[in-house]
Amino acid sequence: MPNFEMLKMEIPAEFREFVESRASQVRETFERMKSAADAATNVIEETYVTSTKGVSDYGLKVINATRINTSAAFDFYAKLMTMKSFSDVVELTTAYARKHFEAVTAQSKELAALTRTVTTETAKPMMESLTKTFTKMA
Repeated sequence: MPNFEMLKMEIPAEFREFVESRASQVRETFERMKSAADAATNVIEETYVTSTKGVSDYGLKVINATRINTSAAFDFYAKLMTMKSFSDVVELTTAYARKHFEAVTAQSKELAALTRTVTTETAKPMMESLTKTFTKMA
């Protein structure tokens, strides 16, 4: 039966130092990457929570506006059915159109303001993270 013995070979000191220094660099790089990944995960989680709340708030405002507009439309149609003259119909329709336009304009402004707020708040964690990153690089 053949005898397989390991060759006994001395590894040069320079090679050992090279391998050890590279292993140390790999560990440091891994730690920096892990830290960056953790920070990115935190930013994504924070952004998700903020955007989820903002979308929910926006949806509730849309539902409320729809409820108000639908109620106003039903009131208008109920009054319209009781009109006796064409001039009364024109007067009621004109008043409703003006009031509806003002309401929709106010609702649109409110939704636009909420959109700006949600967008700003959602982007804030990402902007803060980018600012920190570029500050470190400078």
